[in-house]
Amino acid sequence: MRPTPFLPSLHAIVLIALLPALGGCDMLADLLELPNPAREAAAKEAEGRAIGGACRHSGRSLEDCYTLNTAADKAAVFAGWRDMNDYMMEHKLDIVPSKLVPSEARTAPAPTNSTAANDTPKPATR
Repeated sequence: MRPTPFLPSLHAIVLIALLPALGGCDMLADLLELPNPAREAAAKEAEGRAIGGACRHSGRSLEDCYTLNTAADKAAVFAGWRDMNDYMMEHKLDIVPSKLVPSEARTAPAPTNSTAANDTPKPATR
């Protein structure tokens, strides 16, 4: 009696046929929450370029931008700063300075009632 040849099941055939398609699928990697170093590096590069462009548009020096954004990639910040500088020079744009007040310089709001500001405590009488 001859042994029967190996016959793979239908499930195994489908899995083997779909394996190449699933290997390149980003959705599968997202579902499995697999790390993607290329995507993370691209996001970090884009964020650094955006920071550099924003610094140049607001009139900050490159050194100030590096100091304020220590976690950003310096090469990406420089590339964004340079790109924005070229764009501003080409289109003759002025800087847009920040109008935000640093938290240390903020003071308590003045009283809105004018009589409340002029009232002085009266001495106690016996």
